[in-house]
Amino acid sequence: MRLRNIPRAGHVLDACKEVVKNEAEYRGRWREVFGNSNPIHIEIGMGKGQFLLTLAARNPDINYIGIERYSSVLLRAVEKFQAKDGSRSVQGEACVFANNHGERPDDTKAAGKETRTPSNIRFICMDARNIADVFAPGEICRIYLNFSDPWPKARHASRRLTSGEFLARYHRILADGGSIEFKTDNRALFDFSVAEVQACPFFEMDGRTFDLHRDAAMNQGNIMTEYEAKFSSLGNPICKLTARRKS
Repeated sequence: MRLRNIPRAGHVLDACKEVVKNEAEYRGRWREVFGNSNPIHIEIGMGKGQFLLTLAARNPDINYIGIERYSSVLLRAVEKFQAKDGSRSVQGEACVFANNHGERPDDTKAAGKETRTPSNIRFICMDARNIADVFAPGEICRIYLNFSDPWPKARHASRRLTSGEFLARYHRILADGGSIEFKTDNRALFDFSVAEVQACPFFEMDGRTFDLHRDAAMNQGNIMTEYEAKFSSLGNPICKLTARRKS
């Protein structure tokens, strides 16, 4: 599908200080960008940004970087970020952490409030094939892959974000014990991804489900993306796997 070009995208992204330009210059120095030594998590193919913006607002002690290849898509996430009202406070401070990632469950709807504009988030417009040029070995603690392009033709398999080629790239930038979390409603892509992880010498699978929203353990603390909300409302089961980098 051809993406519609949005003429204002370049201007908006250039003017936004949270959009990092010349990103390769910060390789090995991303903690300087954030001004702290907190762990760094990245989402590759962040789309409209709901998932990462929610994580960043709820977890101020984690730094987040959203990576999107297309400026017209990243524009939507940046505009959503800019539209947040920073005067509204985060509610539900007494809520306990719901999973072993230190991330809170989806409690904002119950609290009736939205989270404040997060300061621990940055954006990059780039091709994910170049991530090893942008992040140093061990610099990243977690990678999120949500509803990635399935690239259904066999000759395009290496372009899939869960292919062996990409897993090798993730291995280069993840810290020992760092993890990948992948969600999709595309069963063929999920089966491919499971096989690629199992065949990869750099990772071990530590969780998978073919129906995330009916799996209490895997769904704990889950934050839905825009696509996830849409597909699950249509009755599509959501698949998820988690894999950990071997030392």
